[in-house]
Amino acid sequence: MRDKLVLGTRGSALALWQANWIKGLMEKACGLPVEIRTIKTTGDKITDVPLAKVGGKGLFTKEIEVELLDGRCDLAVHSMKDVPTELPAGLVLAGMPPRADAHDVLVAHAGEDLLTLPVGGRVGTSSLRRIAQVRALRPDVEIVDVRGNLDTRMRKAESGEVDLVILAAAGIKRLGWEKRITATIPTEQMVSAVGQGAVGVEIRADDEFMGALCETISDADTLACVRAERVVMNLLEGGCQVPIGAYARLTAQGMVLDALVGSVDGTRIVRTQVEGPADAGEELGRRAVEELKAAGALPILNEIRQANGAAELL
Repeated sequence: MRDKLVLGTRGSALALWQANWIKGLMEKACGLPVEIRTIKTTGDKITDVPLAKVGGKGLFTKEIEVELLDGRCDLAVHSMKDVPTELPAGLVLAGMPPRADAHDVLVAHAGEDLLTLPVGGRVGTSSLRRIAQVRALRPDVEIVDVRGNLDTRMRKAESGEVDLVILAAAGIKRLGWEKRITATIPTEQMVSAVGQGAVGVEIRADDEFMGALCETISDADTLACVRAERVVMNLLEGGCQVPIGAYARLTAQGMVLDALVGSVDGTRIVRTQVEGPADAGEELGRRAVEELKAAGALPILNEIRQANGAAELL
């Protein structure tokens, strides 16, 4: 019989917010106290190099998963956009509470957006997905690599070091900083990252107690949409080194899924939108990939892989 649960997480402000959110849900569901264990990941240790140049998968999850497999943690909490589509043997994603806003947003020095930013404006982001889409929309602006926690990145725009930064809406809103957002980027301009805005709970596959507990805190709609997006990422064999976006949401008519592949220089963007029944997410993901391939996604992806990663094309 367990007398407590141990939750593994990164130590950033956003990661700890998410961990405490899951802790509260778990404690309410099972009555056991939950201890938070902070673990430093490779992505946390490397702060002066664009992640795309680091390479590898699981930059923000691997070390936490090691402790989960070793039994030092009962559950791991991740931002779903950081979770590779292939998990280590013995681990499963067992729960996802309701998703937050999945859009990208802007924090701008003078209130500009991607369309009103002057020629030569400085756009802060380290995401290859965002870089590709910004360059496609505004090839006349300068991309500036920006790393660090959310507050640090927002301050770079607010102080005028860059004209604007592009960030995920969910993290800013969860930390109570929504008033600092100057604009939301519509999906028509920028397709979000796979799993953006969703928080996942990872457990050992043979832990029946945790599996049943995770079911009680999960949101079926979030699970369905994120699974559809992850099908796109998996079939395209993508990761943080490849500019891929996928965003699924439910409407009164069913599920809508936008998906995109872009070249890092922004000169080639292929995207599609597919619709279908709310329970057909995996099929929609497969259909989206077929349409992307038919539109020319494979030559873009092959060029990136032959260059040993998109970072070499920056």
